[in-house]
Amino acid sequence: MYNLDAKDWAKSDDWRRMQGEALERLGHGPLRTPSRRMLEGPGFRLLDHGGEGPPVLLLPAPIKRAYIWDLNERASVVRRCLENGCRVLLLEWIEDERINQAGLAWHACDVPLACAEAIRAETGDWPAIVGHSLGGTFAAIFAALYPQCLRGVVLVAGPVRFGPAAGPLGTLVASSPPAGIVTAGLERVPGRMLNMAAATASPEEFIWWRMADWAASLADPPAMRLHMQVMRWSMDEFAMPVRLFREVMELLYRRDLFHRGRLVLGGRLARPRLSVPLFSVVDPVGTIVPPSSILGLSPDRCEEYEGDHGVGLRHVGMLVGASAQRRLWPRIIRWMHDL
Repeated sequence: MYNLDAKDWAKSDDWRRMQGEALERLGHGPLRTPSRRMLEGPGFRLLDHGGEGPPVLLLPAPIKRAYIWDLNERASVVRRCLENGCRVLLLEWIEDERINQAGLAWHACDVPLACAEAIRAETGDWPAIVGHSLGGTFAAIFAALYPQCLRGVVLVAGPVRFGPAAGPLGTLVASSPPAGIVTAGLERVPGRMLNMAAATASPEEFIWWRMADWAASLADPPAMRLHMQVMRWSMDEFAMPVRLFREVMELLYRRDLFHRGRLVLGGRLARPRLSVPLFSVVDPVGTIVPPSSILGLSPDRCEEYEGDHGVGLRHVGMLVGASAQRRLWPRIIRWMHDL
C-alpha cells in the first residue's frame, strides 16, 4: 500500500484532481454561498458568510476541501445555519508549503484560537465550534485547552477516543509500521494515500456502500445530483503536512493520549473532560468513526444520524444528507442558540 515514491504519489493526486475537474465541467461542482475573508494566514483562511445571530465556527478535517459544508442550496450546513439565525464562519485549510512542519498543536490550537479571537473581536461574542471527522477531534482538543474561548462544541462524527475504540482505522494503524517509516521521503502526505488507507480500513463504507448509494440514486434525480457532487468533492485531493500525519497516527490513533489525559500541546495538558457544553452526533452503523470513538467525552446531548441515499459517502451524509438537513441540523442549531 505504501510502496510508491513521492513522485508516484504526486502523479496519483494529480490524476484524481483531473478527474474531479472533469466532473465539475460536467456540472457537478459546488454551488457555494457568498462570503468574505475575515482572516487569512499560511495554510488557512476564515470565511465570513454573514448573519446576525450568535457566531458559529465550522471546522473541517484537513484532508479535503471545506465546501462539503456548503455543497448546494439543499445540502449546505452554512445555509441552514444562516436561515436559522447564526453568524456563520467557515475555516478552510489550504495546501501550503509554508506549513509542511505544522503539527497537531498548530491545527488544533493555534489556528482555531486565531479564528476565535478574530470572531470575538468582530462580533463581540465567542463562537460555538462545530467540527466534522478529524476537524471534530481538533475542536475537542481546542475546547479542552481553551474553554474560555468557546460557548459550546458540536462533534459531528468527530473521534475523541482512539486505539481499539477507533474501529477498523484504529486496527489498521495498529498493524502498520510507525508513521515515520510510512512517510519517509515525503514532505506532505498525499491525499491519495489517505484515501487508500480509509478504503483499506473500511471497504464496506468507502467502496461497497458508495456503489450501493449510486444504484439507489438512479431513479431520484436530486439524489443523483448530490451523489455526483460528493464524488467530485471526494476527488479534490488535499495533501496533509507530514508532521500532522505522524502526530495524529502516533499520539492519537496508536497511543490514544487525548482520551487517556496525557496529550500535551504547546506545553499545555489537554484534559479530556470538557468544561463547555458538548453535543455529539453519531452514526450508529458507521465504521470509519464508530460511536465508541465519538462518545468518549460523555456529551451533554447526543443525536443519531438516520442515514440517506444520494450522499455518496455515508461519512459525510450527516453534513449533506436530506434527513440531516431536515431534522438533525435544526436540532443542533437550536441547541447552540440556547447556550
